[in-house]
Amino acid sequence: MVVLAASIVSKNGKVRRFGLCVALLDIFWVGSLAVLVSRQFVDMSRIRIEGLLAAFPKLIGSGKQHTYVETENVRYVYQPIEAMYLLLVTNKQSNILEDLDTLRLLSKLVPEYTMSLDEEGICQTAFELIFAFDEVISLGHKENITVAQVKQYCEMESHEEKLHKLVLQNKIDETKRRMKEEASKIDQMKIEKNRGNKGGFMSSMGSGRIESSFSDMSISSGGGGGFGSGSGFGLTSDVDSFSSKPKGRQPSSATAPPKGLGMKLGKSQRTNQFLESLKAEGEMIVEDVQPSKSTLYTSAAQKLTDPVTLTADEKLNVTLKRDGGMSNFDVQGQLSLQILNQEDGLIQVQIETGGNPSVIFKTHPNMNKELFANENILGLRDPSRPFPACGLTGDAGVGLLKWRMQSVDESMVPLTINCWPSESGNETYVSIEYEASSMFDLQNVVIAVPLPALREAPNVRQIDGEWKYDARNSILEWSILLIDNSNRSGSMEFVVPPGDSSAFFPISVQFSATSTYSELKAVNILPLKGGAPPKFSQRTQLITDNYQVV
Repeated sequence: MVVLAASIVSKNGKVRRFGLCVALLDIFWVGSLAVLVSRQFVDMSRIRIEGLLAAFPKLIGSGKQHTYVETENVRYVYQPIEAMYLLLVTNKQSNILEDLDTLRLLSKLVPEYTMSLDEEGICQTAFELIFAFDEVISLGHKENITVAQVKQYCEMESHEEKLHKLVLQNKIDETKRRMKEEASKIDQMKIEKNRGNKGGFMSSMGSGRIESSFSDMSISSGGGGGFGSGSGFGLTSDVDSFSSKPKGRQPSSATAPPKGLGMKLGKSQRTNQFLESLKAEGEMIVEDVQPSKSTLYTSAAQKLTDPVTLTADEKLNVTLKRDGGMSNFDVQGQLSLQILNQEDGLIQVQIETGGNPSVIFKTHPNMNKELFANENILGLRDPSRPFPACGLTGDAGVGLLKWRMQSVDESMVPLTINCWPSESGNETYVSIEYEASSMFDLQNVVIAVPLPALREAPNVRQIDGEWKYDARNSILEWSILLIDNSNRSGSMEFVVPPGDSSAFFPISVQFSATSTYSELKAVNILPLKGGAPPKFSQRTQLITDNYQVV
């Protein structure tokens, strides 16, 4: 069998000229036929393929139920799709049954890649359809392939690519963190310089007023007055940035100076050296530095870019037993809403859930419970009341929905850890392995193993990933940047001096994922005042709150 071409053509020949197709694919008309997509699998000129397609509408006629027509040289195998035809042009020596099987497979692929079966939907996904056709037909011959395999091949997922992107993103985040620290140091130096120039007490009180203003602002944005902001679940910022030019409106008033900040002095060089030594030993040091105006406003502006932002967060609490089994599995989640401008507050949110019966949802008291139960729409009891806008203040937003999931099924655990310490002579050999389920792709995985007191770092003989030894806390940290289908299992082996096997427990685990157990997602924003719905974005994250092997 040799397939000469696969095409999608319009029945009536009337089609609007969509920008994508005109610029890149160039919709062309042959007679009364509008060719939307055409892929040739053998060498032929454009004049010939246009001639073959121009002859097709004259051959099919009207009122006929045949699925193919023949000429002296070629055979047309076709299938109607709404107001279009899916058409195969083959030679007459090809097997008609194989042609029909190829046509049937292509007809299943078209709805998979197009949002709507009309001319606009075909044109917008023209390149995706061409790539899918190429996976089915190679040099005119059909490949032994299924729809699922075609989708998998076209996605072209690469573990190396995802790993490279994660490494690059971590470098960007680290650079921005350092920029933020440098900005804080510069602001601190400016404050010290002003104290020296203006002399003593008045300058100190002035800087104290500014610091107090931003401290109060941070407290009010974190604790949150207003509807739904008192929840313990907050929005985590995706990116932190620093800019020398602050955005947004500057505060016009300042609060009264706090007590005890009048004669505050900077840290001495000896204190800084001591803190640096503690950092080198693995101790977390948090410096009390007030954020600058530019950092505060620019960071908030980076958080909210769309008029409406929905954030679905889940926190995972799991306790596994060292000998196997599970003693605790608890997932708590929340859906939060952030609105940039107050005029977009009169809305309702339509959501979809994964249909997991173990997930129990609970709406906010101010939400319309019947509307959610019947139509999966989140809206206020009073439709005339808008949702509050958070603006650029970094407010955690409005809590719309909470859910909880508890289970005793061990298959729901995303990551299991097995630790096997065995003493031999004057050494203890420890083998640790992880096994990850296929439910999630885990990112930034850190497995922290406590060790007995050691004089030097343990001897790591084999590891899938990277390791770091925290000498101050005597903890060995095993890091895996990404766990996906290419590395669902891994192991680490190390040797330490002899000790009790219970010294290697409890093992703490940290990771994150971009999908959740509830599989909750927002599908639409419904404006109550009419007009077009505002643009919205959605953020989904699963993180570990307390994940241990005891």
